[in-house]
Amino acid sequence: MKNYGPLFYDVFQTSMGWVALVGGEHGILRASLPEQQPEAAMDHVQPEISEAEHSPDEFVDEKAMISAYCDGAEVDLGEIAIDTRFVSPFFKQAWEACRSIPAGETRTYRWLAEQAGNVRAARGAGQAMARNKVALLVPCHRVIGSSGKLHGFGGAGLPLKARLLQMEGLRVSS
Repeated sequence: MKNYGPLFYDVFQTSMGWVALVGGEHGILRASLPEQQPEAAMDHVQPEISEAEHSPDEFVDEKAMISAYCDGAEVDLGEIAIDTRFVSPFFKQAWEACRSIPAGETRTYRWLAEQAGNVRAARGAGQAMARNKVALLVPCHRVIGSSGKLHGFGGAGLPLKARLLQMEGLRVSS
């Protein structure tokens, strides 16, 4: 396992479900999407959680922001620091570009690839979103196919992707 330094974790309940966070001094390393059970949320922050110390007093501001977002408040989760020290340069640029997409708006995988420095790497941008370890903080639900249709969204599936976009005020057709 990479040497991230001391890691901490917590799992907390939001109005949309349980969210788990793992991080350290460089920011959040892993974040789950809202899950129905705390154990499911914790499963999504593996393997780093096994190296982390449970600390409910960590990430107080981050947890408050995520909870407010899940309640439908206009919160910029892009303000939460994420740890990208061991992420490839292309993925890091794609994640940063994704974080720049305003709530309630979408961009295509091609746009994301262009922002990450390779307009021909739309599939690579898709992989960057698929391997996003900090869901919600890198709002991959705001990235759609060039046809305007929703594509892929990890284990949570398209219903959660559509729900998040609708919560942000976007009309999503079924």
